[in-house]
Amino acid sequence: MASPIWLFDLDNTLHNASHAIFPAINANMNAYMAKVLGEGDVPADEQAVNAARVAYWKRYGATLLGMVKHHQVRAEDFLREAHRFDDLIAMIRAERGLARLLRRLPGRKILLTNAPHKYSHDVMRHLGLHRHFAKHIAIESMRVHGQLRPKPSKQMLRKLIAKERAPACRYILVEDTVDNLKAAKTLGMRTVWVTQYLSARANLQHHLGHLPPPGLTKRPSYIDVKVKSVRQLPDNLYKIR
Repeated sequence: MASPIWLFDLDNTLHNASHAIFPAINANMNAYMAKVLGEGDVPADEQAVNAARVAYWKRYGATLLGMVKHHQVRAEDFLREAHRFDDLIAMIRAERGLARLLRRLPGRKILLTNAPHKYSHDVMRHLGLHRHFAKHIAIESMRVHGQLRPKPSKQMLRKLIAKERAPACRYILVEDTVDNLKAAKTLGMRTVWVTQYLSARANLQHHLGHLPPPGLTKRPSYIDVKVKSVRQLPDNLYKIR
């Protein structure tokens, strides 16, 4: 059988973004949205910002897309403002042994993240994982016909499959987000759900008005393997093949 092509998510898959990074991103995003949605020099209130976030998140799968479409925000401005950190390195939390894990997994590895390139590059370099990946696909590169199409876009995934010139069944998407895994499965990819950071993320989403998926840790039919940590992947390879 041909070797797999691994598509790894970054945040809450290869490291614990819910510890400090996601709360900072959400505070930055809210402050930026308050400026954009406000009147003149008066920022919009928290209720208006949260309502817009939830509406765009539900409609487009990403708040960014709603801000670009309805408020003429430049994607690069939104991403830059959302990912401002006083000390990113101090905020990163990850398990030990991830580099060793990646060396053990057969096949090519591609980073596929809805995070911007500079941020994801900095996190991967700090973790010492960048050298194990053949490609790094960040959100800026997720365009179809010139339009931004981040995960869970099936159009973007189809474009990736065509560009790599490998059948969908060779790809294994490793993710914490079930919507992204569902989209990949409908295209014929194999899917691995990483769950160890789900409770922290669900609490954050609940706070923002996003409802967590029903049955938080129950494995849906479109997920081939559920693992707590990516470190469990080598022991579960037989389930994915």
